[in-house]
Amino acid sequence: MEVDCFIKAENVQYAYKSVNADEVAVKALTGISLEFEKGQFAAIIGRNGSGKSTFARMLNAILIPDSGTIYIKGMNTQNEDYLWEIRRTAGMTFQNPDNQIIGTSVEEDVAFGPENLGIEPREIRKRVDEALETVGIKEYSTRAPHLLSGGQKQRVSIAGILAMKPECIILDEATAMLDPSGRKDIMQLMHKLNREENITVIHITHHMDEAEKADRVIVMADGYVILDGKPREIFSQVEKIKSLGLDVPQVTELFYELRKEGYDVPVEVFNVEEAYQALKDKI
Repeated sequence: MEVDCFIKAENVQYAYKSVNADEVAVKALTGISLEFEKGQFAAIIGRNGSGKSTFARMLNAILIPDSGTIYIKGMNTQNEDYLWEIRRTAGMTFQNPDNQIIGTSVEEDVAFGPENLGIEPREIRKRVDEALETVGIKEYSTRAPHLLSGGQKQRVSIAGILAMKPECIILDEATAMLDPSGRKDIMQLMHKLNREENITVIHITHHMDEAEKADRVIVMADGYVILDGKPREIFSQVEKIKSLGLDVPQVTELFYELRKEGYDVPVEVFNVEEAYQALKDKI
């Protein structure tokens, strides 16, 4: 199958319909068109209700567009014949790992996906061991998942995806329930997989410090794509970002406020290292 783009969304629309026929459907996506290249690390940000999680679920064929089409490596998500191959290609992990962990042991849970793909047992064993090694929890392979910490559970859910040999991982606010240390560990793992395995990562997040480290940032509001570009291009538009009810990285916010107070400092500062370089000659 010839593919001109790894993931493509064309004029996608979706509305959540009520069981009550008298209630009006709530529009979640309104004409979304986006493309993602293989090996890209993209962050999607937006306020609650912006449509970002709805879009993420479209990429894993959990939701199907009311109109428009989504192609994952050339496969139309509306074609049920492609369902398992789509979910093998684009694995997804959610905000609460308890919602997708079903095994009584860590290794049993990680093996679930490959088993459903019909992989032979010896290969499953190999994939489970490799996935647990990759996410750094091989020593917990026989442990009951409910005994693990939130960060460890999230690693289990990611290992379950890796065991299916995905080409893309979609994180639907997967760091939202973690402490700062857990968030840092998961993001380091995602960047490592992106860099070393060329796995495409699409990260839905509320954390601007995570989005700032992506290759590309997409800003959504009210079911539309409002901004799309490199982090430096997006977060330098401080007024626009704040008007959408979003934050910018903390260092960017600091320098923005300093400029408002009349200090001669640059706006395009996104981390501590850049802040140091901007200020060292002024001290």
